[in-house]
Amino acid sequence: MSDLRKSIRAGVPVKVLRDLTNRLRYGADAPQSDELIWVRARDVTHWYKPDPENGAPRYRRRHSGLVAGGDWDQSRKPFGSQIKLDSIRDHFERGVPWQQTDLFDWMLRQIDEKGRIDGCHTREDLIARYERLDRIYEEAQRTGTLRPHGSVNQTRGEQGGILVHIARDGTPLRDGGGMHRFAIAYILDLKKVPAQLGVIHADAVKAGLMHELRTPPARSAS
Repeated sequence: MSDLRKSIRAGVPVKVLRDLTNRLRYGADAPQSDELIWVRARDVTHWYKPDPENGAPRYRRRHSGLVAGGDWDQSRKPFGSQIKLDSIRDHFERGVPWQQTDLFDWMLRQIDEKGRIDGCHTREDLIARYERLDRIYEEAQRTGTLRPHGSVNQTRGEQGGILVHIARDGTPLRDGGGMHRFAIAYILDLKKVPAQLGVIHADAVKAGLMHELRTPPARSAS
C-alpha cells in the first residue's frame, strides 16, 4: 500500500495517461514522463521563472513529460548567487570543508527547525550525505560523466534527478531539485549530464529535438 501511495503522490497515474496522450499526438518518439535526457550543464544559464498571471504556470515534477505551447518558456531568470551552488563551489573549487560552508550551517538549522531535510535528521546524517557527494564528485571527475539518478536510486525513470524544462529552441531551463549533482556537472564542465525531463515546449517536440536530448555522451575510448 505504501508503494501505491508513493505512486499517487508522484502523480504516476496522471503521468501514464499523459504518456499515452503524447504518443497518440506525437508518435512513437513523443516525450515521456520522468524520462532521462542529457544536457550540457553550462548550457543551462537560466532558471525557469513561474509567473502564472502572465502565462508561465508553476510546474512541478509531476508535470514531467507535459508538452505545452505558449510563451511560458520565455519567463526565466539568470543564475545568481545561491547558497547551495555557492557553497558547493566553495568546497570543490576552493577546498572549504563542508562543515565550514554556509550550506552546512543552513542545513543544520533546517534540521533543528523541521526535524528533517533531504533525508537527514542529524548532524551525522548530514556529514554522511556530503561524504557521499564527495564520492560522486570523484567518480564524475574520473569518468567524465554522472550516472543517471534513476540507475543509482531505482526510481521510476529519472524521477528525482536534475529537473530541466525545455524551451521551444531546445534551451534547457533549470527548476528545483538536483542542485548538488548539477553543481558537480557544472564545476567539472561535463559534456552531458543526466536530467529528468520536465515540461517541454510543443515547438521543440515538433522540431524533433527529443532525439538530441535522448543521446547520451559518447563513451571514452579508454
